[in-house]
Amino acid sequence: MVVDRRPATGERRTTGTDFITLRVRCAMSDPNSEARADAYAIREAVPDPETFAALREAAGLPSRSREGIERGLPNSVFGVTVVHEPTGDPVGMGRIVGDGGTVFQITDIAVHPDHQGQGLGTRIMRRLDDYLEAQAPPRAYVNLVADVDGFYEAFGFEDTRPHSKAMYRRTE
Repeated sequence: MVVDRRPATGERRTTGTDFITLRVRCAMSDPNSEARADAYAIREAVPDPETFAALREAAGLPSRSREGIERGLPNSVFGVTVVHEPTGDPVGMGRIVGDGGTVFQITDIAVHPDHQGQGLGTRIMRRLDDYLEAQAPPRAYVNLVADVDGFYEAFGFEDTRPHSKAMYRRTE
């Protein structure tokens, strides 16, 4: 996706790189989601390594090595941690990685299963999207691995197929 900082018009347009961009402000239809979410605070900070590993595990995301976590978290471009205010427990997270100018990747969005269904994933994405809208230079490339069907489209993301395909490689 190419970040376009102009107001959303609902129009589709082709950019010079043939990626299609549609900027849509997310307006979820559940009026109670914000009220339920009042027990939560979203803090602009990446979690500590222990919390990061625990949230990934609880949310069913693949594990990362301790070395990788400790090396990677300080290199985040931006991150948020969701805290359940009544208990003080961190229950969600999301972050942006990349070079801070031309390429950004939204990653590590996780919400503890005991707190899912409260609109926290949407609030995390809104905060990450707000950061990108304010900080990403024009024509920056923003990508993510869409692991929840239909969720990221509400934030203007589109499937890149057939123009490109995603690939990955893990180190052992």
